[in-house]
Amino acid sequence: MNKRIIEALIGGAILGLVCVAGAYIRSGSAASTVFVFSLWYNRVIIGLAVGAPWPAKPRNKALLRGAVLGLLVSFAFYSSTGFQDPVSFVAGILYGVILEAWLSRSEKKT
Repeated sequence: MNKRIIEALIGGAILGLVCVAGAYIRSGSAASTVFVFSLWYNRVIIGLAVGAPWPAKPRNKALLRGAVLGLLVSFAFYSSTGFQDPVSFVAGILYGVILEAWLSRSEKKT
């Protein structure tokens, strides 16, 4: 695995922890273990999708790609929960952008 994928998976796992904390707060600590794990795992999958060895693009196009990938992966989770958590859906789109911004920034340094 190359550096981009590893960094994206780590970033997805970290953002997943942030998302899990937010879900616990929003649910009043009533979120089920399965829901929380699924939400975290979804963020790791966003990291995998964003971290794939995509062709180099200008930064604005790369950020758009991150948003689209975040939307597509998050929609799978959102629809599987009966469209019950729109905050997590939107957060997934933002996380795709955040990951792509982080990755494209680190790619400029190398």
